[in-house]
Amino acid sequence: MKIFCLKFLFCVKIFFLFNIACFSQEIGTLRGTVVDSTSREALPFANILIKELNKGTATDSKGYYTITSIPANKTYTIIVSYVGYRSRTLTAFIGRNKITELNVNLSPTGFEMQTIEKTGERIKLENEIDVSLNLITIKEIETLPKGVETDIFRSLQYIAGVQSSGDVSARYFVRGGASNQNLVLLNDAPVYSPFHSLGLFGVVDPEMIKSAEFYKGGFPTEFSGRISSVLRLITKDGNRNNYSGSVSASLLTGKFMLQGPIPDGSFILTGRKSYSNKILKKFVNNKNTPIDFYDLSFKVNFLNNKIFKNANFIAHGFFSKDILNYDDPFKEDFWWGNKIWGIKYYQVTDVPLFYEISFYNSNFRGKVEPNYSNKRIQDNEINDYTFEANFNYMFDSKDEFAAGFKITELTSELYLEDKRGFLTDIKTQGSSISLYAKYKLMSLGNFGIEFGSRLNLTRLATGTAGEYFFEPRINLTYRFIPEVALKLAWGVYNQELITISDENEILTVFEPWVVTPNYLKPPQAIHYIVGIESNFIKNFFLNLETYYKHIDNFSTVNERKFFPTDKDLVSGIGYSYGFETTLSYQLDPINITSSYTLSWAFKKIYDEIYYPRYDSRHNLNFSFELNLGAGWKTSLAWFYNSGYPYTQILGYYDKLYFQDPLAQNFILDPYLPYISLADKNLGRLPDYHRLDFNISKKIQIDIFKFYLDFSIINLYDRANIFYYDRKTNERINMLPFLPSATIKIEL
Repeated sequence: MKIFCLKFLFCVKIFFLFNIACFSQEIGTLRGTVVDSTSREALPFANILIKELNKGTATDSKGYYTITSIPANKTYTIIVSYVGYRSRTLTAFIGRNKITELNVNLSPTGFEMQTIEKTGERIKLENEIDVSLNLITIKEIETLPKGVETDIFRSLQYIAGVQSSGDVSARYFVRGGASNQNLVLLNDAPVYSPFHSLGLFGVVDPEMIKSAEFYKGGFPTEFSGRISSVLRLITKDGNRNNYSGSVSASLLTGKFMLQGPIPDGSFILTGRKSYSNKILKKFVNNKNTPIDFYDLSFKVNFLNNKIFKNANFIAHGFFSKDILNYDDPFKEDFWWGNKIWGIKYYQVTDVPLFYEISFYNSNFRGKVEPNYSNKRIQDNEINDYTFEANFNYMFDSKDEFAAGFKITELTSELYLEDKRGFLTDIKTQGSSISLYAKYKLMSLGNFGIEFGSRLNLTRLATGTAGEYFFEPRINLTYRFIPEVALKLAWGVYNQELITISDENEILTVFEPWVVTPNYLKPPQAIHYIVGIESNFIKNFFLNLETYYKHIDNFSTVNERKFFPTDKDLVSGIGYSYGFETTLSYQLDPINITSSYTLSWAFKKIYDEIYYPRYDSRHNLNFSFELNLGAGWKTSLAWFYNSGYPYTQILGYYDKLYFQDPLAQNFILDPYLPYISLADKNLGRLPDYHRLDFNISKKIQIDIFKFYLDFSIINLYDRANIFYYDRKTNERINMLPFLPSATIKIEL
């Protein structure tokens, strides 16, 4: 084994040297950063174009860009642009075998700009590998109609392939996967409970977010731990030029943001606190919801070329808590929260080699206090300490090699009571060690391929090297004509952390996390994706994707646990497949987007196949955005989906209720009928549709900026059914006609 590894490393070294020798003749490299001139905040996905070569790229989430393989010993015209900013034209001399640094400051075009920011306008390489990837800007989210206030997680439901269980919840389901199969990263640290208020809103305030990357499937090798999707959120660095702040209020929360320079860096601090729960009654059938929540985040960004040349040091933190306390002792109380802190070091060398080293701690704690109710006890805590390092080498040929490793020390504890009154205390402490490597072949013009694999050396359930598993993945793009690209992805994904939840629960307070126990294999998914991207007509973009996802060993609560010795969890299989299409037209001042999804999802447990509750056959979204100028913007969004599955009632019968089982006394109570149910989820609710409206205005008075926003959810007051209460024979509907407003003041 040792000899094999040495031979492998020798071959890799020879390959790298050969690659460098072949492509380093008479060429050079251009690299740098693009930032906002007023705050020096990095601008992700800005465009950089070399005019003479008609060749360009876009900045990454850190505002950094690199263009390799530029013919050397020439002076070029460089055009840098970003929607909402004045473009800049500069010149740069590219030396032979040299790296030319060009850092660019862009100035905003003005507060009353007449543009709508869209990521689709960024420069894309002809062989760019981005299957199932959606880049989301906060400008996009702010333009959409709001369910009380701007929310990142609710905005995901506008994307083809993403479904929800209704407009009263921000939880989302991606291509037939459960909600616990979605990875949410905040500055690359996992958020284990990303929802406030019974899952109605996300815990991450959009005010602090700089960029968002959402992978619906086929995600790259560097991401691990979930089997359906990845949402990667990067927070702002803070204003490096001036101190500034803002306050805002909606019908639900009050928020603040402070940012400004520090010696050799910047900071940003944001906070949000609920102050009224009256609006929440609209979400829960006018019932009282005594919810109190907050979230707080900070980030400190340090840059000093004298100490750390071409490097960036970051410290970040995030804290949230929700409390649901009823005055009624016969009702249960809840509380849950997140605590995240971490440090990150990012270095750019002259090779060019990029590497990032980070350490974080992510903690989640949630508890159910039954009081005198019939609710069952739940007490759950996850404590995750992770160290990881990632390395990226860019060849002059435009190829890239990336590798990294990740070490996690995790403890979890779950104390709960099941439906039959059995108490279970599940404790786990284990380590996970994983490595990954990938190669991105980009030097073939119209063809690009990325292939690699993760190697997991240990299981969290054991913490030893007793079980290891590979996660090979491959993504490719082939642009056979300039207007059309074919995209493929295949990959294997594993998930050791799972949640214990009731799929039939209407509103989930929080989902307790546990490590997959030793007697079960971790859930594993295989993704198959084929897509076509086209722009035959200027400003029209068409994207088609079809997928198949197979899931083995997904874990769920053992509903047939009759004895204390029976296992708490059992595993099943699932599979989903479908077709997605998105068509958009983008030309200021109009943006129109429509998407349609045709999909199927199935689960199989105890040799019984059924539709999961979030399975919907047809989904159609349509949005229209118009920039009216003078600071005015408006939008309309229409949603349609076919009915979700539900379990039908076959009938009722009288049941014997024992008063004293030891004395064998019983009564027959005709006023307490017992419900007989049909097979699980064979019925379908009526179709769902609604129309939302939004209008906003930006005003500047002296040094103050005012943002006014007004939204209406369910403009034509459609009565969409949420569920049927079997106990009260009552139909519960989703949101009615619901107006809301927010105001924000920025200095």
